[in-house]
Amino acid sequence: MPAVPDQILDDGLLRSDPMTSPLPGILGVHHIGVSVPDLAKARHFYLDILGGVEEVEPLRWADNPFIDEIVGLEGSAAEQFFCRLGNMQIEVFEYAAPKQKQKQDPRRGVHEYGYTHIALQVEDLAAVHERIVAAGLPVHAPPDLTTITTDADGRKHGYSGTYCRDFFGNVFEILEIHETPAIRPIA
Repeated sequence: MPAVPDQILDDGLLRSDPMTSPLPGILGVHHIGVSVPDLAKARHFYLDILGGVEEVEPLRWADNPFIDEIVGLEGSAAEQFFCRLGNMQIEVFEYAAPKQKQKQDPRRGVHEYGYTHIALQVEDLAAVHERIVAAGLPVHAPPDLTTITTDADGRKHGYSGTYCRDFFGNVFEILEIHETPAIRPIA
């Protein structure tokens, strides 16, 4: 295969290989899915504690060959709901079938293979951290708020965050981001 010359594309990024270019039509992340053992508890976490908004009717299925084919399971049965958190959605499932082979270790290390965490950008890290702690959820470490400074004009700079766990041990990160050379906010 002949070498592909370096190209600087419209987005300003240097590309050596056309396979690293974004796929046509990809707009961004629509949702992240998570399977939980207790949908009511998950609903409390995502809607009440994190302040998510449920925008569509929840779905329940069983004996649905169409869904079985999509999810790659035979005889699946589940309930799910979507909740919007800012510019993305979380799809939360509780499967009745097939049965789980083992319980998830609620202390599973983020170095283990698979999805390690979802990151939620927040406006006020201290307030969100306080709310999570008040709900009795585990936080890996308190956020270091000294890394966010305010200049004479009242503009904030820097970022901070920490990892937390939901009721089931799934890791999520809360981040307050004010643009720096190291990281950019989503909005």
